[in-house]
Amino acid sequence: MPDDLTPREVAKELGVTVRTVQRWIAGGRLAATRVGSRVRVSRSSLAMVADAPSPSWHPVRALLIANRGEIAVRIAHTARGMGIRVVSVHEDGERPPDGADEAHQIGSYLDGAALLAVARRSGADAIHPGYGFLAENPSFARAVTDAGLRWVGPPPDAIAAMGDKAAARRHAAALGIPIVPGYDGDAQDDATLIGEAERVGYPLLVKPSAGGGGKGMRVVQGSAGFADALSSARREAQRSFGDHRLILERYLEGPRHVEMQVMFDGHGNGVHLGERDCSAQRRNQKVVEEAPAPSVTPELRARMGDAAVSLAASVGYVSAGTVEMLLTDEGEFCFLEMNTRLQVEHPVTEAVTGRDLVADQLRIASGATLAELGLSSPPVIGGHAIEARIYAEDPEAGFLPATGRLSMVRWPNGVRIDAGVREGDAVTDRYDPMLAKVIAHGRSRDEALERLQTALEATTILGVRTNLRFLRWLVGQSLVRDGEVRTDSITALELPSLPPAAAHWEAAAHWLRSDDGRPWGGGWRLNAAPTVRVRHGDEVRGVQIVTETDQAAVRDGDVVHVDVDGQSLEFHRAPSPTVEEAARHAAGGAEGTMVLTAPMPGRVLAVRATEGAPVRAHEPVIVIEAMKMEHAVVAPIDGTVVRIEVAEGDQVQRGDILGEVAAGPLLPSPP
Repeated sequence: MPDDLTPREVAKELGVTVRTVQRWIAGGRLAATRVGSRVRVSRSSLAMVADAPSPSWHPVRALLIANRGEIAVRIAHTARGMGIRVVSVHEDGERPPDGADEAHQIGSYLDGAALLAVARRSGADAIHPGYGFLAENPSFARAVTDAGLRWVGPPPDAIAAMGDKAAARRHAAALGIPIVPGYDGDAQDDATLIGEAERVGYPLLVKPSAGGGGKGMRVVQGSAGFADALSSARREAQRSFGDHRLILERYLEGPRHVEMQVMFDGHGNGVHLGERDCSAQRRNQKVVEEAPAPSVTPELRARMGDAAVSLAASVGYVSAGTVEMLLTDEGEFCFLEMNTRLQVEHPVTEAVTGRDLVADQLRIASGATLAELGLSSPPVIGGHAIEARIYAEDPEAGFLPATGRLSMVRWPNGVRIDAGVREGDAVTDRYDPMLAKVIAHGRSRDEALERLQTALEATTILGVRTNLRFLRWLVGQSLVRDGEVRTDSITALELPSLPPAAAHWEAAAHWLRSDDGRPWGGGWRLNAAPTVRVRHGDEVRGVQIVTETDQAAVRDGDVVHVDVDGQSLEFHRAPSPTVEEAARHAAGGAEGTMVLTAPMPGRVLAVRATEGAPVRAHEPVIVIEAMKMEHAVVAPIDGTVVRIEVAEGDQVQRGDILGEVAAGPLLPSPP
């Protein structure tokens, strides 16, 4: 890394304009040397600017990151680059995030008192909450400032004003910002909500008044499903946010989801940094984001930016924040909500503006003005950036959460990777399933897409099922390529199935061959090529052993994980068939019965049917909770429940037998 930098290199590293650097040099605030007509700045002198750029600044010296995973690693990277000592936290049994100078164990990321105790013990003078957990909790933000620490985020009152979605809707409407038609009142009884649903009209969206991240949201097509949607949305809202209140909104068919990034200093100055398109969503969870939005013109950007800045300014906002909106093809937008924190998808904005938003947050927390950061006006947008989120989930099983050990992780070169996991880590159902983000930047949108596609093709993750194959396929779809994705587009797309090919079975056999040294081991057969019986799911094959394979695969204990076009599939060694096994298979179940199995690991939240009860096809029988989301295991056929193997509160693993349904005419329930 060169020690002598040009003013342009200094500007890029510090996230300011070249003119600002030149002004610092001219004013003596930044030491520089001149060689002929060229000006050079020593890297060691950057601390003069980063740590104490003006007498009004009180630089952060030690930062506690009250979070985990990729966002903790990302914040630590910037903080350490600014010379700030980084303090991290982790729960029992969890590996501390990379990049910290010291780490402390806590009981929970939601335990504000424990986080403050760590801050006191470590000598931290500021706390960055990242996103999720306590990032948008006004009580915690207030406790931080009351303790004499700096909160790297907006004031508690601003968090409270925008964190309540119902109040935020009313606030935006009072400012003249359009909102989606709906109900955001205090009355929360069923009769009121049913009446308001009829007034608003179907289809409508039921969502929690608190929280975010898509949790608790339900789309209801008609009155028949409204009561069930209310009860399930309330349960999920209470579990996720400790607040059961709901709001209703007209569900708009096919809008774009566009959000404005804003930044405010502590002196009343605010600016927007352009927009991001986050329309590629599944179950209200963002999957692919990009900046700038392909549908937004400079004139529309200015209008949406003015609305976002006006809204944030009205609540005394400070630091980074995002105002989310729905955009129609006619160029009309409606306020959706405001996220009073750093967004998951902030890297695409960083890529097209050349800024480090975490560095901006830390300098604002130190007292810097936007002018000192070179943000007196919206920055120039340069090129295009697209981000894809890699989740631990199985697209071919309804995108259900997946768990396991990351036996192999290979990241691509040439793009930005924000990851909070590494090879050998265990992925559990305790946290959000996002593993990493892949961010590609190009001079044009087409170039960014090509770089992202290449990067996804070069990524390998084995040991845990992920959405990597889905992302590779999605980025190549015409809707994405043409910039025509809407919030309901992904739901209408169906990922083609791709069973493992012969080469994948051979790779599994290669790794499953016996290593016991016996002459008849390793698949040995008399007068025949060595063969291993391999099982994948319910299929068993006798596979000839090959001496070499070019398929990405790894053995972890008794299982081999093979990369099948980006998906990690599991292969096991199958025992030789026996008479007893054949008999058991023949008597495995009565004709016309269907076994219900757990589609993912989780906790049994509810058992909706009893043994002997009639059920119709697609009727929920058992509800499982995983990662604070509910998943119903439904009856595959009309018939009668003949067996229930679990009870409410039981923990189950993927593939566990839950019950059995016998086909036939619906029988009356037993008296």
